[in-house]
Amino acid sequence: MRRTTWRVTLEDVLAAIHSGATPAGLRPLVHALVLEARGDWSGAHQIAQDDDSPDGAWVHAYLHRKEGDAQNAAYWYRRAAKPVAKGALDEEWRSIAIALL
Repeated sequence: MRRTTWRVTLEDVLAAIHSGATPAGLRPLVHALVLEARGDWSGAHQIAQDDDSPDGAWVHAYLHRKEGDAQNAAYWYRRAAKPVAKGALDEEWRSIAIALL
């Protein structure tokens, strides 16, 4: 019997922002992006801060950029080995979400 693996899609993540529900199997860093999009910057920051991977640093960088703390964001972009983002915040959010999914 073939086993089917359910995969969270970007559409699932976008729906979660508005529904208040969190899809099963959602990676913590994607959950952080959902929390931030719902207005819970602190909750999102806690998740990113607890993840010492390059992906965690990338989400952390985005959060500080969104907060307006360019210097702190630049530090986290370096830790993530990513260039400092200059484009629209919503485009960066989407790029990070897609990469993490």
